Amino acid sequence: MSRFRGLWQASLNATKKALAWNVDDLIPPSEKYIFNFNSKEELKRWHLYSDSEYGGLSSASLEISDAGNGLSGIFSGNLSLDVTEGSKWNISRGGFCGMRSKKFDGFIDLDAYDTIALKLRGDGRCYISTIYTENWVNSPGQQEDNSWQAFVFVPKDNWYIKKIPLAHYLPTWRGNVIDDNLEMNPSRVVGMSLSVNAEGGVPSARSGPGDFKLEIDWIKALRTQAP
Repeated sequence: MSRFRGLWQASLNATKKALAWNVDDLIPPSEKYIFNFNSKEELKRWHLYSDSEYGGLSSASLEISDAGNGLSGIFSGNLSLDVTEGSKWNISRGGFCGMRSKKFDGFIDLDAYDTIALKLRGDGRCYISTIYTENWVNSPGQQEDNSWQAFVFVPKDNWYIKKIPLAHYLPTWRGNVIDDNLEMNPSRVVGMSLSVNAEGGVPSARSGPGDFKLEIDWIKALRTQAP
């Protein structure tokens, strides 16, 4: 075979290979890890908040620990309804804590997925899962990200995988559900959070002031429906 014919054949083979793509190569995997609490490096991706920023007395911590079945995250603390006397913030009671991810480098695209799954071990309280997306629901003059929330009730003591369809996340504004027919844009997710309130949640959940503890193994996006 001449050198020219050899180059031509190699080029033809490369073209055939490029054209013979598999449609499966274009479909994202059926699940995607968003957070995995199997390393202390994960702590750098989160920050804590509570009513103490506004004069409340609740407190929270987040650590990575080995509870006997490998490393996991432990979000824990104490919920208090009391407030500091003379606080400049006009609040009558406290009672909330949360852990929020630091903003992603840009955003993550979850458009190929329909469900958020969380592997958790709880304490009988009801927690709140929040997804933050780029601001398009709120007024452009407002700096807050759009927030979409769903309750997460986890039975006490045992590991449990909670699956929440993205369609079940409700649009909220400062903790209150927006009474409007709005849809999340899952292709522009900028962060997530888990939080707990002393009051509210599902009727069967433990509530009131006092200690709380939630262990977290991972948070994933799932595709449960055929593309």
